[in-house]
Amino acid sequence: MTDYKVEAAKATLQLIKAGQTIGLGAGTTVSYLVAMISQESELWPSLVFTSSSFKTTNLLQEHGLRVQSPSLLKHLDIYFDGCDQFDAELNALKSGGGIHTTEKILASMANEFILIGDEGKYVEKLDTKYPLVIEILPQALQLVFSRLASDFPDAQIKLRMSDKKDGAVISENGNMLADIYFASIIAPEKLNVQIKMIPGVVDHSLFYRMATKALIAGEKGISIITPNY
Repeated sequence: MTDYKVEAAKATLQLIKAGQTIGLGAGTTVSYLVAMISQESELWPSLVFTSSSFKTTNLLQEHGLRVQSPSLLKHLDIYFDGCDQFDAELNALKSGGGIHTTEKILASMANEFILIGDEGKYVEKLDTKYPLVIEILPQALQLVFSRLASDFPDAQIKLRMSDKKDGAVISENGNMLADIYFASIIAPEKLNVQIKMIPGVVDHSLFYRMATKALIAGEKGISIITPNY
């Protein structure tokens, strides 16, 4: 049985050129890509990598690839990342890892932000299958929850709790994370602004019109999708 994530990683590798500075997110397809890059002995010594993910950063280092902290960079040639779901405009939801703030910083640095993965991630319009994740300053937690409850009375809002220790999940920036499960679809352009305007919200996991293309693998092979707007 074909592993479409492996196929997507193979196609992604063809987009990388010598001398580039590459940003990587997290996920299975990214992990496959890192392993493939490490086998390209004529390519990888000329590349510089950075990542929004602790796990991916460790993987890059394990493969002997050159890694720099995002704080030392102001420009990337390409940023590759997966997502939970993306639509025809390439609006993407990245709900799992809780590292969307740094992911957005890297995506904004890049000449190209390319979503990669399997065809199951694509939907015509974003739906309510996945939550919107928000990063919140701890001192604003009650204010933010109050505003969310007022603005979205039908939504379920849950503070993300750790299953490995007692207490809340803390982001790499020292903030809280909350998952918002909407009862109905909200237009991405409205959601993007409305959530960001709440004082104390650092950022949210909707990547509104940030991706320049998506590379996905499926039954019909590799597809390149560009934003439809």
